[in-house]
Amino acid sequence: MENKLTDKQKELIESFGVIQEAMGLSPASARVDSLLTVADSTELTFDQIREALELSKSATSNAINNLLTMKRIGYKTKPGDRKRYFHTRLGQWRAGFKDSLNGLTAYNEVVKDILDNRTEDTKEFNKQLEDFTEFIEYYQKESIKLIENWKNK
Repeated sequence: MENKLTDKQKELIESFGVIQEAMGLSPASARVDSLLTVADSTELTFDQIREALELSKSATSNAINNLLTMKRIGYKTKPGDRKRYFHTRLGQWRAGFKDSLNGLTAYNEVVKDILDNRTEDTKEFNKQLEDFTEFIEYYQKESIKLIENWKNK
């Protein structure tokens, strides 16, 4: 990597990475996402990422592909250059939050279907499922309002 990371940047990558691991990312994916947020350059190549984090090619590739699938990072190419330049999508957090909220719809529909097909002998558990589905709907509506209010502040 052309711009060497400072000790503080390395510390921030590790701290942010640990937090992202706790949120479900693999260690390598968490570090790649953190690097793309912390590094002075807003775009890094595969080799720059691999070298900065001292990861194997396989671990780097898997982490990048995972983050691309999750839409946590993106990439662009430059004319005459075959390399891909990866960047964080953290600046597009509103769309990410909305995508996550919308993803809850399918989840909630399946839980409702499960509830509709459960035995009536488990009234307490069924009530818990019903409360859960109602909360998900409430959470979605209120969260979207919150994002819109933030946008309009």
